[in-house]
Amino acid sequence: MSAVDCLYPLLLKEWKESWVQSTNSPGELKCQVEAAWGEGYEDGDALIAAMDAAGVQTILATDLLAWSYKRQTRFALDMTSKIADLTKRYPGRVYGLCDYDPFQIRKSLEKLETDVKVHGYKGVYIHIYGYDIGLDHRKMYPLYAKCEELGVPVSMQTGHVLEAMPSEHGRPMQLDRIACDFPDLVLIGTHTGYPWVDEMLAVATKWPNVYVNIAAWMPKYFGPNLVRFCRGRSSHKKVLFGTNGLDWARYLREFGELGIPEERANAILVDNPRRVHKLD
Repeated sequence: MSAVDCLYPLLLKEWKESWVQSTNSPGELKCQVEAAWGEGYEDGDALIAAMDAAGVQTILATDLLAWSYKRQTRFALDMTSKIADLTKRYPGRVYGLCDYDPFQIRKSLEKLETDVKVHGYKGVYIHIYGYDIGLDHRKMYPLYAKCEELGVPVSMQTGHVLEAMPSEHGRPMQLDRIACDFPDLVLIGTHTGYPWVDEMLAVATKWPNVYVNIAAWMPKYFGPNLVRFCRGRSSHKKVLFGTNGLDWARYLREFGELGIPEERANAILVDNPRRVHKLD
């Protein structure tokens, strides 16, 4: 089974170690998410070798701008230059997803345009919670306008958050308002939207430009409505594969056990990601 991972934190050792060091503040992590990520890869060659072993064709690496709600500072290293370098060294295997800081709008939009036009980034990924604003907040609208102009999708974590931050800001129903105002912008709700999965599915069903990314939850934990959506004759076209750094081999094995018809499973794993993110 082969796949295009649409949501992958760039798990090189340097980034992983910076994440662990930055989250030592007591109580900031409710769950040691880094334990599921392993030790991290030494370099790009090791990353590509792991992808080959798992049958992963391509990754969309997130330049993860996770903002601390408690300390009001960034978690972990900025990996913009590293992602750009890997995109050149491994063409077709690694692409980037830009970040966005709603507290530095003009600077973020300038960086976004450079990342897309110069470095070949294929979209944006938003982790909103630490900023203590919603996905449909006015500070987010400049991003959506710019991405609609550039023709790149915006992925955003929806559902609850494991860090010590308010989860309410990730309610999937907020995408309904955004889709009203930006009908030509592709919006992707990641992390299944749990525990508001039905909200996520409802918005994706309503709007042709809204998609669901199944990253961050192992498939054996998918609820029946999400599995039914993945199996659906039309709804499977609205689902994108991603892991959020969870083990590829295990993820793909469990996904294969969901009973999704082969053609529809292949669409979720490969065809939908390539179409939605306009991959070469």
